[in-house]
Amino acid sequence: MAEAGEKSPLETKTELFEGIPSSVCTNILSTARPMDIRSRQVIYFAGDQIEQIFMLTSGRVKITQFSERGTEVILRLCIPGELISELALVPGSRHSSTAQAAQDCEVLAWDSATFEAALERTPLLRRNAKRILEQRLEELERRFCEVSTETVAPRLAHGLARLLDQIGRQVNSHVEINVSQEALAQMTSMASFTVCRILTNWENQGLLKLRREVIEVHNVAGLLDLCKAK
Repeated sequence: MAEAGEKSPLETKTELFEGIPSSVCTNILSTARPMDIRSRQVIYFAGDQIEQIFMLTSGRVKITQFSERGTEVILRLCIPGELISELALVPGSRHSSTAQAAQDCEVLAWDSATFEAALERTPLLRRNAKRILEQRLEELERRFCEVSTETVAPRLAHGLARLLDQIGRQVNSHVEINVSQEALAQMTSMASFTVCRILTNWENQGLLKLRREVIEVHNVAGLLDLCKAK
């Protein structure tokens, strides 16, 4: 347990509480309800009314949308400390995407009215929440630009580079990314066989090594250079 005046591990790893006194963070957290979410369980569907605000505390959640043909596109992967849900900007707001647990998870859930009251009481909380939403929009805009202007190899390299920063884990001399090739294809708007072909080519070049639902990056600088390829 954190000493008085010190921030808890959750408070220090989430941008939502940046700059907010520990006592205020503790009060906000105390109004949330902890929930256990099983792997593959859907937390909310696109079109559902926003009734709760969720923060991930352990595990991983994927935020997705489906095309008219039923193709799943992963908009982002959420890691502990991140808000999973959108905010109800106006009464009756609905989710624009679906949130599904990619593994067993733990979340904190606030009902929308309680979270909105916390935003009203704490201007820094509202500022942080607004900045988080702006950053997510900017990331989606960058990814749209990549899909529109880049060939498949640099687009895939950009996707891996983002995952390096977000969920990469240093293991000895390489960095491990726990992600399936199927999920990587869904994140980069590419066909699975195309992702497999490019990754196999990079493996033959010594840039990375492929394992079941794990990509070992052995040459980070080389991968980043691929982001600049035409």
